[in-house]
Amino acid sequence: MIILALESTAKVASVAICRDGEILYSAQGNNGMTHSQQLLPMVQYALEHCQISPDQIDRYAVTMGPGSFTGVRIAIAVVKGLAFGKGECCAGVSTLLSLARNIVPLQGIYCPVMDARREQVYTALFRYENGILTRLTEDAALSLTDLADQLKAYQDTPIYLCGDGYDVAGPRLKEAGIKLTDIPASLRPQNAASTALCVLDQGDDVELITADALEPLYLRLPQAERERLKAQE
Repeated sequence: MIILALESTAKVASVAICRDGEILYSAQGNNGMTHSQQLLPMVQYALEHCQISPDQIDRYAVTMGPGSFTGVRIAIAVVKGLAFGKGECCAGVSTLLSLARNIVPLQGIYCPVMDARREQVYTALFRYENGILTRLTEDAALSLTDLADQLKAYQDTPIYLCGDGYDVAGPRLKEAGIKLTDIPASLRPQNAASTALCVLDQGDDVELITADALEPLYLRLPQAERERLKAQE
């Protein structure tokens, strides 16, 4: 089975190809170009490099949010185009779950964080223990104070922070008395390889949908919509 995975929910765009349970190809782009400029060429290069044609792809995996509203839409739009008319072959993955998958197999509490601005982060908590990754909380937009309060319940366990909100949340959580266990910087950013592995982990239980059914996962309304509703009030 061949899985093509895309990730563009934050500053770094990435593409990965998984074949028969192993990551065959993984690449990240952070060269200042917009995701709309670089993501599709990255996909084309990945397929050519691996000598795989679009017809050979069995499943498409994409991080569907939370994250940058524009970034989320771009990756989903690319998958919609590539998988159009192929039936139920697409899998949407939470960005936070994909980030947590970066850290496997370190034992402890995983706390992916994404900068949501206004002193908030998109986050969720996971535990990895005895070879099993378990979700502890649902994806949410939380203040850093509320996140620190959540993490206080796990102070007797290693806590690992990752995601593009690392530099924002890390210092604030440490100021609140949360002890964090460092991980290599390479494990912090969003990564399409982890998105592919999330789909692979689910095996036959993975929920596959058509390209038309793929929708972004936003935890709050875009700023323009929030301002419009505020003006109406």
